[in-house]
Amino acid sequence: MLNHFKCLLVFIFIFLNTSTSFSQCAMCKAVVETGDVTMAEGINNGITYLMVFPYLLIGVLFYFIYRYKKGVKN
Repeated sequence: MLNHFKCLLVFIFIFLNTSTSFSQCAMCKAVVETGDVTMAEGINNGITYLMVFPYLLIGVLFYFIYRYKKGVKN
């Protein structure tokens, strides 16, 4: 029970601290602010492309954990 409480406190601490840590790459911000639409679309596509893979990896990891836990129970 105490271990779950500690994990919850750590999660809340991390969640609350990330709102104050806004940061961007200065070059990316400068490129987007110049008004070049094609460059901004390219940056947005790149960000989306880079964002997809961590979620896929986490999904695959949870899938294998689920399969492992299901196999251990039987």
